[in-house]
Amino acid sequence: MRTSIHPTAVIEEGATLSDGVQVGPFCHIGPEVTLGDGVRLHSHVVISGKTTIGSGCEIHSFAALGTAPEHVAYEGQNTQLIIGKNNRFREHSTVNIGTAEGRGETRIGDNGYFMTATHVAHDCIIGDNTIFANSAIVAGHVVVEDFAFLGGACAVHQHCQIGAHAFLGGGAIVVHDIIPYGSATGNFAMLDGLNIIGLRRRGFDRDKIDQLRAAFKDIFCGDRPFQDRLLSAERQYEKSAEAKNILEFINRDRARPIMMAR
Repeated sequence: MRTSIHPTAVIEEGATLSDGVQVGPFCHIGPEVTLGDGVRLHSHVVISGKTTIGSGCEIHSFAALGTAPEHVAYEGQNTQLIIGKNNRFREHSTVNIGTAEGRGETRIGDNGYFMTATHVAHDCIIGDNTIFANSAIVAGHVVVEDFAFLGGACAVHQHCQIGAHAFLGGGAIVVHDIIPYGSATGNFAMLDGLNIIGLRRRGFDRDKIDQLRAAFKDIFCGDRPFQDRLLSAERQYEKSAEAKNILEFINRDRARPIMMAR
C-alpha cells in the first residue's frame, strides 16, 4: 500500500512516516513523531510529542496521542510515548507522554484495543492484547499486564497494577492492585473471584482453571492470617505455573496494597 496524505493534513518537518502510512483530513503530526508501516490515521487525529507508533496501528477521529502529561510539575522535559504494533485507538482516545519524575516514558504493547474516550496517563506501562472498553481510564504510573480487560467507565488510581488476564467490570473504581486472572467489580472494587470466562476464551484447560480456583480460595478465604495463607499456598502450588504467577505478583512489592475478596 502506498503512503497517502490528505492535502489538509499538517505534517511538521522532522516527522518520520514509513511505507503505507495513511493520513486523513485535518490530522496534525508533530516534528518528533515516528509512524511505522501501514499506520492509518482517520480524520482530525493529533499525534504530538516524542511519539513512536508501531506498524499496523489504526487511530480514529479526534484521538490525541503523545500529548503533554496532565501533571502540574511538567515543564516540557524530553519524555516520550512508545506504542507497539497493531493497536486500535477509537474516537477521542488520549495517551500522554511520560514525566521526568516518573519513568520518562509511557509504553503500550502490541494488539491493544482502546475504545472511545479511553485515557492512558503519563508513565503507564500497558502490556500486549489489552482491551480498554469505552471511557476506561488509568491514572499515572499504572501497570496493566497482558490480556487484561478494563470494563466501560472504570477508573484506576495512580501506581496501581493490574495483573495479566484480569477483568475489571464496568464502572469499577480501582485503588488496589489486582492479581493476575482476577475479576473485580464495584466502587470501591473488590475481587469477586477469577476471570473464568476470559481464561476459557484464551484456551486455559479445566485442570489449570481448577488449580487456580483452589489457589484463589486458599489465598483469599479462611480465618488464618493472610501471610500464613500465602506461605501455605507457596508450598501447596509450587508446581502450578498459574498459581505461582499470582503469588509472585503479590510478593513482588509487599508495600503495594492487594485487592482482597468480598
